[in-house]
Amino acid sequence: MDLKNEAVKKILSKYKFHDVAVVELQKIHHNYPDMKTVASSYTFTDSTQKELLKVVGNIPVRYQGRSYNLPIQLWLLDSFPFTPPICLLRPTANMVIREGKHVDAKGRIHLPALHNWDHPKSTVLALLEEMIAKFEEDPPLATKSSGDGKDPNELLAMASHLNINEGENPSNQSANKVSVIGGGDLGMAAVLSIMSKGFVDKLVFIDIPESSTKGGTMDLEIFSLPNVEMSTDLSASANSKVVVVTANAWNNQQSFVSVVQTNVDLYGKIVPTLALLSPSAVLLIASQPVEIMTHVAWRQSRLPPTHVIGVGCNLESERLSYILNVAILANSTNKKAWVIGEQSGNKGANGSTRLAGVTLSTEDDAKLKESVSTLNDLITQLKI
Repeated sequence: MDLKNEAVKKILSKYKFHDVAVVELQKIHHNYPDMKTVASSYTFTDSTQKELLKVVGNIPVRYQGRSYNLPIQLWLLDSFPFTPPICLLRPTANMVIREGKHVDAKGRIHLPALHNWDHPKSTVLALLEEMIAKFEEDPPLATKSSGDGKDPNELLAMASHLNINEGENPSNQSANKVSVIGGGDLGMAAVLSIMSKGFVDKLVFIDIPESSTKGGTMDLEIFSLPNVEMSTDLSASANSKVVVVTANAWNNQQSFVSVVQTNVDLYGKIVPTLALLSPSAVLLIASQPVEIMTHVAWRQSRLPPTHVIGVGCNLESERLSYILNVAILANSTNKKAWVIGEQSGNKGANGSTRLAGVTLSTEDDAKLKESVSTLNDLITQLKI
């Protein structure tokens, strides 16, 4: 099998969702034995290059009672299969690309399955089935006639360049690095939840000296988890794709406003540094009160609102892993993250969210407005 090839294994080992990608590739080779997986260098529109895998081969298409083998290539980004492959025709020298609804002039394939890609519902096998069905209705390639005036060498040159200058530029970061900021039970719970899923290449657990919730890093040493680094230095979080902030600085002898102000002051010390060290990261805010602290983190980090997500202290494994998958994928493909939870802003601006399509009863709507009003009143008392 191609997956045993050393060059393929080397690149595949760097894929963010390695095990899931292997399963998808095995299914492809089982159903299409003639298709090959090869390692190659892909050039993006900004001229940067990246070593990726591509699946090359032919798909069987019947048209007007005759059978044809259409050559294609599928480039797999390193976040595959959670991002769709880049699909291109691979015409030979005697073939001409027929631009149409599903194929552009350069041979890039556009299909509903690619536009609506949502793994695990979406698979390459289903994509190939749709590709065959669409191409049987409207073949994307035609045999080049000898009298059309085109130079066969020019056509071959065009075909040989179909694997470059197309596609989206994934993140330049080579690994899924996640940092958890803040010791204590909440920070340790976040670390264990993340590592239980195994899709993180490196995790850094940073205990904050100013935080009053101590003990988490010491307890974590008992587990001897692989790929986990413990530190008290924020610089260890540099180049993270996701930063989970669990730091709290509570003091039972203070008033509630004073306690929140203490947390705001703590964020003022750490959040700008975290954003500077990882300018493309997604921040997941678990500190309390989460509505206020998410807004504060957004203000102090100066990151896009879609990169500051309030998750609260509900960090059970399945939910946190799902959110992290979304955040990492969003980071990797330069797409917006999904905002989970609410970000409270002055008069509801810059983040106070309502779920689309949800109708509230009069009583619930009144409670929501009262909650927003309370949060706004609290924000006005804080020095942010």
